Amino acid sequence: MTKTKEIIRIGQLEIKFLLEASDTNGTLTIFEFLVPVGAKVPLPHYHESFDETIYVLEGIMTFTVDGKTEELKEGQSLFIPKGIVHGFDNLSQENAKALAVSTPGLIGSEYFKELAVIVNAGGSPDIEKIKVVFKKHGLVPFMGPQ
Repeated sequence: MTKTKEIIRIGQLEIKFLLEASDTNGTLTIFEFLVPVGAKVPLPHYHESFDETIYVLEGIMTFTVDGKTEELKEGQSLFIPKGIVHGFDNLSQENAKALAVSTPGLIGSEYFKELAVIVNAGGSPDIEKIKVVFKKHGLVPFMGPQ
């Protein structure tokens, strides 16, 4: 029996896991993420030990990967290898939703829940606490120019 998946809210972003590592013997994780117009997004970063594939379900998202900016529209996809700095924005005038597939399944809902506690606490998020959560889950924030 399929259970209703929890929506994790981090600021204006919404994340819903469709498959966790425990569902796939650790081979992958799949989650949807909604990025409203003008939403604050995560710091540019890279993943130490997993690749990520993005597929845009609705709207337009702007990704910067390894210093190159690319606008992805509904139905388009992008592969981000581990170790490559990337970030994203919704610069359009409509909400955007994408599917993220991480292989192997090293990132899960706990990462997003821990970030939500920090970001949703009110005021400016504590960047140092965010960096700790990133590192714990195999992400490395990139503070330089992309």
